[in-house]
Amino acid sequence: MERMYQTSDLEAWDEKIREKVEAFGLTCYDQEFEICDHTQMLGAMAYHGMPAHYPHWSYGKSFERQSTLYNHGAAGLPYEMVINASPSLAYLMSQNSLCLQILTIAHVYAHNDFFRNNATFKYTKAGSVIPSFKARADRVRDYMEDPSIGINKVEPVLDAAHALSMQCSRNPAIRKLTQEEQRARALAAAQPPADEYSKIHKRPDYVEPDLSRVPLEPDEDILLFIRDHQPRLTDWERDLLTIVHEESQYFIPQMETKIMNEGWATYWHREIMNSLDLPQDIYLEFLVRHNQVVQPIAGDINPYHVGLKVWDDIKRRYDNPTDEEIARDGKPEMTGHEMMFALRETDRDSSFLRRFLTEDLCGELGLFEFQSQDGSLVVTETADEGDWKTIRETLLRSVGTGSLPVIKVEDADFEHSGTLLLSHAHDGRNLHPGYAEHSLAHVYRLWGRPVALKTQQEGEDVFWYYDDEGFRDAA
Repeated sequence: MERMYQTSDLEAWDEKIREKVEAFGLTCYDQEFEICDHTQMLGAMAYHGMPAHYPHWSYGKSFERQSTLYNHGAAGLPYEMVINASPSLAYLMSQNSLCLQILTIAHVYAHNDFFRNNATFKYTKAGSVIPSFKARADRVRDYMEDPSIGINKVEPVLDAAHALSMQCSRNPAIRKLTQEEQRARALAAAQPPADEYSKIHKRPDYVEPDLSRVPLEPDEDILLFIRDHQPRLTDWERDLLTIVHEESQYFIPQMETKIMNEGWATYWHREIMNSLDLPQDIYLEFLVRHNQVVQPIAGDINPYHVGLKVWDDIKRRYDNPTDEEIARDGKPEMTGHEMMFALRETDRDSSFLRRFLTEDLCGELGLFEFQSQDGSLVVTETADEGDWKTIRETLLRSVGTGSLPVIKVEDADFEHSGTLLLSHAHDGRNLHPGYAEHSLAHVYRLWGRPVALKTQQEGEDVFWYYDDEGFRDAA
C-alpha cells in the first residue's frame, strides 16, 4: 500500500538529501520542485519538460499518443523530469509513493550537478533558459495571432525547421570561422608550400582560389545558412528559423551525454539513498525500484544500466585495480571519486564509452550486434575477443548525435543553376531514400529553389534532386 505523506515530508527529506549532496561533493544550481499529476506530467513530456513552449501540432500529437498509451497501460511515465536551468526545475508525480519521491529527489540533484559541471552544457546559458523559452513562445504566438500571418503560414515553416533542426553544429566549443577568416584560410591554402630548394626547383603554379563561392567552406548549420542567404524570406520566417535553431542547441548536450548523465544520476541516487537513515519499508521499496531502473532491456540499450556499470567500473579500477591493470596502465594517481568527478566535467558519451567501455564490461553487459537478413534478425557480433571492439564502435556511432547523418551546405549556386548543393558525409551508412526525399522537400520549402544532395549508395556516388516537379535522382 502506498505510504501517505504531506508536502512537509518531502521538504524534510529534501533537506536531508541536500546535506548528503554537499557531503559527497556534488555542486548544484538552486533546485526547485513542482508537484504535478499524471496529466500535467504528460504535458511536460510533450513540451520537453519546459514550463513555457511555443505551440505546434506535433506537441499535441505527442501528448495524445503518450496519454493514450498511458491510459491503456501500454506505457508508464518517468519518475521525474528535470530541466537544465538555473535555478533547475524538476517535476514530481503526485501519485508516486514517498519512497519514489525520495529516490527521485536524490536522482534530480545528481542530474543538476552534471548539468552545472559538464563542459558540454557550458554554452546553454542556464541562467536564462526558462525566460528564453518563454520569450520565444511569445514570439511564435504573436505570429500565429497576427492577421497578416496566421497559424496556416507559421506551421509549415515550423514543420520544415523541425525536420532540419539537428543538421547543425553539434559541438559549440568549435567556433565557426568568420567570412574573413575563411577567406584568409583559402588564400593561405592556395599558396605553394615553402621550399628551401626554390632556386633550383620549378615552383608549382599558384591557383587563385574561388572566393566568390558561397559558402567558402561547407556549412553544417543548414537552418542558419538558409536564414542568412535566402533573400525572399520574411523577417518572421527568419525569426522562426532562429528560434528552432536556438532550441536545438539547448537539447543537443542532453543527447550527447545521455548514458553518462543517467549513469551519474543513478550512481549518486544509490549512494545517497544508502547513506540516509531510511525506514525499513522505504529502503526495501528503494531496492526494488532501483533494480527496475537499471535492469537490461532485451535488444536495446538502457542508459541507466550501461552508464551505472561504466561509472562503477571506473571507481573500482582507480580504487582497487587488478595486478593486470596496474601492469598495463600503471598505478592510478587519483582515487575513484576523483577520476569520476574529473570525467564528469570533461567527457561526453562518445569519449566516455571509447575510453572506459572495456572488453570485460562488454561481456558483463552482454552486448551483441545484430542485423536484418532476409527478414530475420541475426546476431553478427558478440562480446568476445576481437568482436567487442566492433560492438563498441557500432554503439559509439549510435549514441547522441552520432545516429544522425552529417549533411552540409556545399554550394548555393551548384553548376551556376541556382541549385543549393548539400553533401552527405558518408560513414558506411547509406541514407534512406524515403527519408532523404522528405528532408529535401523541407529544404526546398525554405530555400525556394532546386536542391541537390550528394551522397553514396552501395559505394557509388549519387545525386538526388528536389524541385517543383518533386524528388528525382540524377538519371
